Amino acid sequence: MNKIIEDLNWRYATKAFDPTKEIAEKDLETILEAFRLSASSFWLQPWKLFVIKNAEKKQALLEHSWFQAQVVDAPYHLVFARNNADDKILVQEFIDDIAQTRNVTTDTLEEYKQMMLGFLSRMSAEEKIIWANKQIYIALGNLMTVLAEMRIDSCAMEWINPAKYDEVLGLTEKGYSTVVAMPIGYRSSEDKYADLAKVRFPIDKMTEII
Repeated sequence: MNKIIEDLNWRYATKAFDPTKEIAEKDLETILEAFRLSASSFWLQPWKLFVIKNAEKKQALLEHSWFQAQVVDAPYHLVFARNNADDKILVQEFIDDIAQTRNVTTDTLEEYKQMMLGFLSRMSAEEKIIWANKQIYIALGNLMTVLAEMRIDSCAMEWINPAKYDEVLGLTEKGYSTVVAMPIGYRSSEDKYADLAKVRFPIDKMTEII
């Protein structure tokens, strides 16, 4: 079997983590770098990843996660948050980063800057939130695949209270809003879901080549 297909078959939404197993520091560094390299529209990266390790913080988030035990049992609870910065600030920060990374002047990037600003200006406030959230889900999917390749378990969680997450983590003051969360770690030997056959529709039902 192809290695990536094997990895994806191995992965499942882990319901029970082994709280005694930690993620190695070098593996966490790889995970964070994989997040950093995730794709996004215009490369704008309208997000920030909050890595929750503190036991008290995880405990405080538990009730706002419908008491899903993975939040406290996994060594890290990842919170994907949307950057609420003004369009001009978000774009200018990115332009400055391009200039520094590629050793060019910001003047040479003016056309690209205006194109991004024009794109964002045509959206309502609600549409911008939807757009940014979609970018975050690209990063989430990318990270889930990377974690599977690393044989590190995960469980994407939409069933949370984002506003309460923001409150517990102080994200509003930092200029961010919670979108989705994902505990990561290692499955418990007692997780009954670990050995269940993966249920997916067949390829000919889910895909069509035109």
